[in-house]
Amino acid sequence: MTNLRTQYDRMIADGTLHPDPAQEALMPEFDRIRDALLNPVKTGFFRKSPEPPKGLYLWGGVGRGKSMLMDMFVSNLEGIPARRVHFHAFMQEIHSAMHEARKTGVDDAIAPVAEAVSSSVRLLAFDEMQITDITDAMIVGRLFEALFADGVVVITTSNRIPDDLYKHGLNRNLFVPFIELIKEKMVVHELASPTDYRQDRLSGSPVYFTPVNAESRAAMEAVWHDLTGGEAGPLTLRVKGRDVVLPAFRNGVGRARFHALCGQPLGAADYLAIAEAVKVLMLDDIPTLGRTNFNEAKRFVTLIDALYEARVRLICSAAAQPEMLYLEGEGTFEFERTASRLREMQSEDWAAA
Repeated sequence: MTNLRTQYDRMIADGTLHPDPAQEALMPEFDRIRDALLNPVKTGFFRKSPEPPKGLYLWGGVGRGKSMLMDMFVSNLEGIPARRVHFHAFMQEIHSAMHEARKTGVDDAIAPVAEAVSSSVRLLAFDEMQITDITDAMIVGRLFEALFADGVVVITTSNRIPDDLYKHGLNRNLFVPFIELIKEKMVVHELASPTDYRQDRLSGSPVYFTPVNAESRAAMEAVWHDLTGGEAGPLTLRVKGRDVVLPAFRNGVGRARFHALCGQPLGAADYLAIAEAVKVLMLDDIPTLGRTNFNEAKRFVTLIDALYEARVRLICSAAAQPEMLYLEGEGTFEFERTASRLREMQSEDWAAA
């Protein structure tokens, strides 16, 4: 089993990574957790299990390497039951499991669900912890209290300091004890690297490919592989009691075809949830727009507005340049703003502005 420092140094030596003092400062925290997890579960027949180590709440700006370091750590925990999952996806699983538990008539649906989780893993690694849903806010405190009580160690990444989780949310006072629980059970560490590596990967590279053909599709695939390694799974977001699915997602990068997001009856709340969940959105196969697909065009305008306001980096393939996408029919004038935003979002420093 290779420790994180050894693997990190190896990747620097072969040029895969560049030295980063902010990332290197995290190595003792990961080593601390790894060493404790490697200890025997019990020190003697009549002795209690050792106290589990504190977890790690790793926060900082986009593209600083939080997810990369967490993935490296989890991938080297051979023999230690661990799971890495996006926080949104995990909470979706919890809601589904609680729904099934209630069918059995239990008084407290959280208890058996938490027990099932803690019996399967010793470490949970969450990517992108954020709380935007009142239902999640009401569940997460009791769920994590049970997991911590069962000795589960939690590592999570987030773009927010714990005190800013669920900021301005409904009934936030009921959520505050969870913030205190995080501070008690996890080491809070800011990854304050000055470099946005995700932005650097895209530096100087086109992000708007036209027309839609074999060449542009190959270019989109190359960008996707560079940002995610080609590995991804769907991300399900719960919005006002409905499921909104991004077909592919990994490490803050989402991908979907135009029809999947704009050919379905989605609205502003759905697109805002997507913009909240991703840092980069890759959108394939945007067609020309007009009176024949007016509803899709309206949804596209709403999607672009949500991405623009949230400063999400958009990478897309389209049938034409922005100014030529919508040429006829009602809404032509209104689309000029969308075309302008699409053009602005292509600039190299836009997402970092």
